[in-house]
Amino acid sequence: MGARQVGKTTLVKELFKGSDEMIWLNGDELDVQNLFENVSATRLKYILVNKRYVVIDEAQRIKDIGLKLKLIADELPEVQLIATGSSSFDLANKVNEPLTGRKWEYKMYPLSFAEMVQHHGLLDEKRLLPHRLVYGYYPDVVNNPGDEKEILKQLSDSYLYKDILMWEQIKKPEKLLKLLQAIAFQIGNQVSYSELGQLCGLDSKTVEKYVVLLEQCYVIFRLGSFSRNLRNELKNSKKIYFYDNGIRNAIIADFSLSESRSDIGALWENYIISERQKKLEYDKMWRNSWFWRTTNQKEIDYIEEGDGQIRAFEFKWNPSAKYKTPKQFSESYPDSTFSVVTPDNMDEFLL
Repeated sequence: MGARQVGKTTLVKELFKGSDEMIWLNGDELDVQNLFENVSATRLKYILVNKRYVVIDEAQRIKDIGLKLKLIADELPEVQLIATGSSSFDLANKVNEPLTGRKWEYKMYPLSFAEMVQHHGLLDEKRLLPHRLVYGYYPDVVNNPGDEKEILKQLSDSYLYKDILMWEQIKKPEKLLKLLQAIAFQIGNQVSYSELGQLCGLDSKTVEKYVVLLEQCYVIFRLGSFSRNLRNELKNSKKIYFYDNGIRNAIIADFSLSESRSDIGALWENYIISERQKKLEYDKMWRNSWFWRTTNQKEIDYIEEGDGQIRAFEFKWNPSAKYKTPKQFSESYPDSTFSVVTPDNMDEFLL
């Protein structure tokens, strides 16, 4: 699962390139959707024609896809199924119960810092960092230098959240765009659903619903506040980040160079945290991610909790910037570790 246009289809096609044992079905196509209407075990055999591998792309578009996949798994156990989807609120919800204990889930994001380092080396990728902060890592963006703005504009003009508009029957998509713009201007800051609602003309419950749906379409993700119920710690706050800097900048129509931007600190924070989320997922590192803040404005950008250890990180675009761990945090969590991540040492955090 992953956002639209991150390369799911390309990856699966590459895996089965040249194979005559695979059948490819695109759930976006009406005739494929109709093919699975009232499907039976006998009909399945005619559809799959003795293929060993069955790929269903954009599987969430097929009605009751979870039950259809279960039928294939039950009746044709020799068949290996791969289902891709761009909206976890459809695909995962429809597949989880029918296929409990019989499936593996993989998430796919835009290209990562680690992948690009493998492609052309650490030095060159770090030299491209100012460009990545503005344009991000969508495959089409990386592969088509010079066309970044147009590609990102097309992606951000509703294509990324097409599934929400389609499945949730949102009657005023302009409200969704206003919400995304409001979120984009607040990356790195705590957000309030009621305040976001006031900015875009929605009530707080609708804002929360849209945020959850955007998260399930892999456009944004939330960080909660870390707390052990100590005095002055914020307990129910949240921050929202984008999985890709380029999408964030496209939504607010700002592709100005990184060196001239007033929001460079926020761009760096969004970039480094989103890249860390990719690393945690791809490397199967089981960590909880948070930020930490107190009522008297003491803050740490990012906390990871896992294997009985608390790791704290502060992100600074300027490698010369000074930072001191808040005394309350170090006293409350004496066994925790603390690091400052800058462009100079980012590879230690992301590789």
